[in-house]
Amino acid sequence: MALILWIVVILLRSVAAAGVTFTKHPSNQTVSQGNAARLVCAVQGVTEPDIVWMKDGHKVLSSDQMFITLGENHWETFHSLKSVQQQDAGQYWCEVEVHGRTLSSQPAWITVEGVPHFLQEPQDVATFPNEPVNLTCEAVGPPDPVEVLWWLGGVQEGEARLSPSVLHVQGINSSFKFYCEAKNSRGISVSRTGTVHIKVLPAAPVELQVVRMLDNNITLSWKPVFTGHSDLSSCIVQVLRRSVRRRELPQQEVLVPPHLLLLSGVRSHSNYSVRVSCVNEVGASPFSPWLHFTSPESVPSAAPRNLTFDLSEQKLSLNWAELQEEELQGNLLAYKVQWILGGEHQEPLLFKENWAQLSGGGRFLNASFQVSACTSVGCGPWSLPVLVLPASVQFQVQRSHMWVGLLLCVFVATVVGLLLAILARRRGKETQFGWALKPPGAESSVSFTAARSFSRNCAEPESTLDSLGINNDLKNKLQDVLIPDRLITLGHMLGKGEFGSVREAFLKAEDTSVQKVAVKVLKSDITSSGDIEQCLKEAANMKDFHHPNVIQLIGVSLHRRRGQRLPIPMVVLPFMKHGDLHTFLLLARLGEQPFDLSLHTLVKFKLDISRGMEYLSSRNIIHRDLAARNCMLDENLKVCVADFGLSKKIYSGDYYRQGSVSKLPVKWIALESLADNLYTTQSDVWAFGVTMWEIMTRGQTPYPGVENSEIYEFLIKGERLKRPPDCRSDIYDIMHSCWSPVPKCRPSFQHLVNQLEVLWRSLSPAPPQKEPLLYVNLEGEEGEPGRERGGGDREAAASSWNVPWQQRAGDEDKHWLMVGSGAELAIGGDYRYIVGPRGGPEEEDAEGGGERRSESMDTLQEELRDEDDVINV
Repeated sequence: MALILWIVVILLRSVAAAGVTFTKHPSNQTVSQGNAARLVCAVQGVTEPDIVWMKDGHKVLSSDQMFITLGENHWETFHSLKSVQQQDAGQYWCEVEVHGRTLSSQPAWITVEGVPHFLQEPQDVATFPNEPVNLTCEAVGPPDPVEVLWWLGGVQEGEARLSPSVLHVQGINSSFKFYCEAKNSRGISVSRTGTVHIKVLPAAPVELQVVRMLDNNITLSWKPVFTGHSDLSSCIVQVLRRSVRRRELPQQEVLVPPHLLLLSGVRSHSNYSVRVSCVNEVGASPFSPWLHFTSPESVPSAAPRNLTFDLSEQKLSLNWAELQEEELQGNLLAYKVQWILGGEHQEPLLFKENWAQLSGGGRFLNASFQVSACTSVGCGPWSLPVLVLPASVQFQVQRSHMWVGLLLCVFVATVVGLLLAILARRRGKETQFGWALKPPGAESSVSFTAARSFSRNCAEPESTLDSLGINNDLKNKLQDVLIPDRLITLGHMLGKGEFGSVREAFLKAEDTSVQKVAVKVLKSDITSSGDIEQCLKEAANMKDFHHPNVIQLIGVSLHRRRGQRLPIPMVVLPFMKHGDLHTFLLLARLGEQPFDLSLHTLVKFKLDISRGMEYLSSRNIIHRDLAARNCMLDENLKVCVADFGLSKKIYSGDYYRQGSVSKLPVKWIALESLADNLYTTQSDVWAFGVTMWEIMTRGQTPYPGVENSEIYEFLIKGERLKRPPDCRSDIYDIMHSCWSPVPKCRPSFQHLVNQLEVLWRSLSPAPPQKEPLLYVNLEGEEGEPGRERGGGDREAAASSWNVPWQQRAGDEDKHWLMVGSGAELAIGGDYRYIVGPRGGPEEEDAEGGGERRSESMDTLQEELRDEDDVINV
């Protein structure tokens, strides 16, 4: 029955459209520039005048279009141009829509005649002395032909020549101005004036200053003034530490822009002098004036040495050696003396000099003394304790100490010898901590793979899903992917948010092979099984995902904590080498060493995301948090949709309604979702359009200048994200179609995949990179568990790539999971997922994760405060 109705509708539309005809068509016209032109079009067979004028495929917006009736259902309309200009030239026709079908008239051309207009005007040129230079000028009519006449330094150069014209100028030694004249039968047009500059040395930089002092890191900035008519390639920074022994540090060459340098490893409370010279094609500029500054004070790096005492009945005298200036690292405020008597800490004492006299010597018998040096920042380490004893007892103690030390040395030497003998006989055998040594072979390298990730001193039973009190359906879904926590060794933190953190980890298989993974860990302050269940639901959603563009669950692990009733759930995911897409785009645009992403690559990112979302929508999954920050890049730059913390499975109908108020990414949410918390697959399509905009702008924040509280009013008025400056119109049309106010008018993900596949195939592949984009990855290819943050290839990579968001381990408290594990040595804080650098996770969620990204390098470095050693002196 439905098929019959559909056929009847088609037939009725065809009959209705067959009765519509154009009785007048626009005609070709050749018009002189500045004169008027008028096009006419008439249609018979329509009841209402709904005729639209088109120019070169686009609708002509006209506020004064008039319709004249020529009879019943017969209408005539005009398109008038009062003063024709060159931009009005083109192909025109009119269209009328009848019952879903569009009918077009015959096209007509408007050709504009007038004085020539320039397609290419003279531009400023810079060249070396005595080198030839080519100047180009191109102008067109109609009418043609167009001739070009050159003027150099106010003097005519040669005779007129046909456009386009390229003037070859022999080697010159001084700058001059030039322009060209274009002439046809209608008149003469004069181009803009260009200048030929001679490349020279740049001027010395100015405004050299210290913009930031943090611990032992100093950030310098400066500004170029005159570049010598040639782009600056680098700047040379000379650093001099002024001390008793004058010490000059190696000069550093910094690629510019930005004009910044991070000096790391600066000695505390020391006088420094720096100056800068910048380099262009010609050579180096003069140096700027010296900038003198003093690095911040720090706590003393060493404890006072040679603490001695002299005891009498009347007083106790203490003496110790003064610290060297380099050890003090600041201005000495006082020496702090603490003492313990009878196992209790006594009130500490402060002394200005390196000695102290305390009255009543007898009361200090059997007391233990220590001393520490203090600056305005704090006190340094304590000296070795000295026990106050009578002189006779001291001699006996010294003799006993000699014998104890001798016996201890003999014992240690014996133990070391036995261990070496055992290891030599047991090469290639697995120990209780893992594989200690490989069997002998062609390679003689030594490696270590941890067999456990937690301390064996904490003998807690392994947790099971039965002990959590979660519902049976969820427990059954996760039973076959439960991984014992002893097989997981945690490493560096990759990111953190409101509900937990993400850490790099190593997963040991039953065959002793090791796989690098990412582990999502719920916060350690959970108090109910409901918190655990919320985290495990995300894992349950991901359990059955099998698609190359959707991140796949590896497993779930439960860690039992000492003295705690509930374990901590950990979701094990594949390790994505290049991190999240948003950070990758920011690094390409605003990193210390920006790199180009071709349109072919950007479209491939969108195609990967659309394929992943098509797969999720086919399985009735609503993501609800689709954004560039929640898409991950593997080693082949393939994008996987990830972070299903807000995802919901639809069991009936085609929508999900948010039941309670929660923090949501406002700038990615569809209009109907903002209005009444209604979520559908079409609302995910809206978010995909915003994600496309993020990709085309290389990570800019959506709706710049619009506050979160203003988004709904902004969208309800019909406003949408503007077309990015370098975005093609066909790409913008795709993303704009995702933002229709009517959800069912938005394209499906299947349709988006088809559109993007056609677009991607039409683009030629990007040329190969001169250097692989390995600097995006903050890890080496073969990371090892338990590796020190500052060592090996990782530190070398950080210093050469100038990654701006690395953070020291000391900036955050050690995570509870680190205690007793090999990962305790690898706390490094590689915040590839930058979450709430100022306000914590609350600010991250409220802003949708994108507000913190700024649009300039200076602001990016301001937001990503906790930097690691970028440039090592």
